[in-house]
Amino acid sequence: MLATTNTLLINGIEAVPVKVEVDIQNGLPNFELIGLAQAALKEARERVKAALKNSGYEFPNRKIIVNLAPADLKKEGSHFDLAIALGILLASGQIDAVYTENLFFAGELSLDGSLRQVPGILPMSLALMGTGKDARFIVPAANCREAGLVHETRSLAAGSLQEVIAWLEGSELLEPVSDERIEDFTDSDVAPDFAEVKGQESAKRALQVAAAGLHNVLLIGPPGGGKTMLARRMPSIMPDMTREEILETTRIYSVAGLLNAEHPLISVRPFRAPHKNASSASIIGGGRIPRPGEISLAQNGVLFLDEFTEFNRDVLEALRQPLEDKLVTIARSQATCTYPANFSLVASCNPCPCGFYGSDLECTCTPPQIQKYLGRISGPLLDRMDLHVEVPRVIFEQLRTNSSSESSASLREKVLQSREIQLNRFARHKFKLNSQMRPADVKRFCRLDEASEALLKNAFDRLKMSARAYDRILKVARTIADLDNSLDIKIQHLAEAMQYRSLDRKYWHN
Repeated sequence: MLATTNTLLINGIEAVPVKVEVDIQNGLPNFELIGLAQAALKEARERVKAALKNSGYEFPNRKIIVNLAPADLKKEGSHFDLAIALGILLASGQIDAVYTENLFFAGELSLDGSLRQVPGILPMSLALMGTGKDARFIVPAANCREAGLVHETRSLAAGSLQEVIAWLEGSELLEPVSDERIEDFTDSDVAPDFAEVKGQESAKRALQVAAAGLHNVLLIGPPGGGKTMLARRMPSIMPDMTREEILETTRIYSVAGLLNAEHPLISVRPFRAPHKNASSASIIGGGRIPRPGEISLAQNGVLFLDEFTEFNRDVLEALRQPLEDKLVTIARSQATCTYPANFSLVASCNPCPCGFYGSDLECTCTPPQIQKYLGRISGPLLDRMDLHVEVPRVIFEQLRTNSSSESSASLREKVLQSREIQLNRFARHKFKLNSQMRPADVKRFCRLDEASEALLKNAFDRLKMSARAYDRILKVARTIADLDNSLDIKIQHLAEAMQYRSLDRKYWHN
């Protein structure tokens, strides 16, 4: 007998409907799972078998064929368990239920028949919202708050296989998932305040510019100057996330299985700080089972790479394409996944192996050692860093001063004003921020007067800049002008943007 149930699979951060076709035939006992099922999914046989028996049902001692359609997409994950178990019960006639095409199931079965939390419920709910059907989505009780974020999809929470069967047979009701309001979620993980940072006013200004336009920043200076301290405070001056950004970022964390059942929402801008020994797959994404990497987990937030020059060269070079395209594509033999990667990269490094080159402390490094150390950052990658900021050693008087530093709230006011200007300027475009402008947009929105043009030409020729560095300077100048509430880019705005490229000459071209 043939039976069909519905579930979904995760492809990148999108969900695709899947039909689970179960056919039970006479013949030698066998369980065949087809349709590009991967290793973890093939283990479903033992989980389903034990769950059925411990729930009071039989696992047919016959030939069972389970087909997951469409067969050309790779299937991975344990959330197929519930749909497979129900298909076997329907095909073997053990339950008498009226099954309709608009029912979708997702859940991992424990051996006792209870349902466990699974990743990817949010993108699945969003996919069902876009089908145009009156779909009903049965999810594990542990995922109910996550499913409740999508009000347009009718989701029901179940604690066990028996509860789902009783609901299908009409003897019991499943609890509808209550709508969750994003406004009701509060996050206790508040970013630290810039008021705690003594000195480093120029670095604070640079990070304000970066936050306003979502630019990339390279902080360079001796150890103990406050590079990490500054970077960790950047989210505190960025605007609150919009509903669209919250759902977009949360969807990535859902696919990665990083959501908390009680707080299934990423409501503050992410700050990710992977270790320098992290692999390329963990930073960029991928692996045998493709998963989002740190650059995608930092979506709409900040990715901080401390000791930038110590990262593996392959990792650094792999950053080039995501920094340019704001997304990353992971290609595998049987599937290709695309993840968003729209973040502000804040990197920090020492100016030399000992860390004291250019400071008031003695540097023990030779020029070739300094060149080799900084040469780990290639020219094309350096071009993609919009701002190069020197972070000098803090002196004693700055640490002991009683005067208060400018707070995050004060810095944030101008960032919000600048973001509002950008949103209005790009209202008819697909992008929203200055850093996302294409070359044609830079030409249109970053016009210069004659004096500014001459200044930029002189710097371009003297520093032997690339075309990419030229565009980056204009984008940063546009952001600085927005912070100054200026309609036009004036010469002082351009001059400030150009000073953020001074490290090209000082360190890399000596």
